[in-house]
Amino acid sequence: MYGSSIGHSFRLLTSGIFALVLSASAVGQTVRPVISELGNPAKGRVEYVNDGLTPLNVVLEAKSFTVSENGELSYRPLDPAIHLKLSATSFRIQPQQTYYVFYEASAPPSPTWFVIYASFTGFAFRTAQGMNVRLQLPHTVYLLPKQRAEKADVRVVRAELDAHDNKVLLEVENTGDNFGRVMQTQLMSGKKKLEAPGFPIFPHSRRVLEVPLDAKSEGDIVPTEVSFQFDNFKIEGKLQVKTNSNLELASGLPSVTEGTGEKP
Repeated sequence: MYGSSIGHSFRLLTSGIFALVLSASAVGQTVRPVISELGNPAKGRVEYVNDGLTPLNVVLEAKSFTVSENGELSYRPLDPAIHLKLSATSFRIQPQQTYYVFYEASAPPSPTWFVIYASFTGFAFRTAQGMNVRLQLPHTVYLLPKQRAEKADVRVVRAELDAHDNKVLLEVENTGDNFGRVMQTQLMSGKKKLEAPGFPIFPHSRRVLEVPLDAKSEGDIVPTEVSFQFDNFKIEGKLQVKTNSNLELASGLPSVTEGTGEKP
């Protein structure tokens, strides 16, 4: 189970409700865990917390989703092959109280993933335009086999330092049939390390990651290496320096290479 957020976005609905689609904790309401990686079939539990001072109504809706190479999410109705049974689909949470929802899920074949969105309504406040507020928080479920992506399935397609725009561009590909998750991304320059977010990497797909650098990358603070830490192996590579249309190696070593695969 993980505590990372899905991302922030905002939607203005024509029904007169202002919907906030946020990470799993906002305005005193919390959903935990944010992510559950389970077997198939699976039994799970979600905890919904109302830390506010007003009773809130909650309605649950499950959706399937797809993640693009750039990490953008697109949602659709729950795939018919996914069987999901919830102990409750709507409920009311009193102030300072917690409500638990239990579920059973299965889907042939795995790996499979979906999200259960909780819509909170009943807030005492309204927007400046007088619209009611609806807060949506996700709980994401992955139904996974015991086999996970192996080191041989994963390769670094691109690892570039864009000195002009002061950022690093990374692209990773999973060529296998199994799901994998980068627990941590690190950019390294000597003993200095810059941490970047982890991310899921889906079967037969690529993931592009753009990491802005805080300081201007000059001299000895230029990151020269990158590592992707999975739960049971690590992939490392040398960063190439992108200068206009030409690419120069940051360290004079071969471009992207795999690391030693040492375990965490």
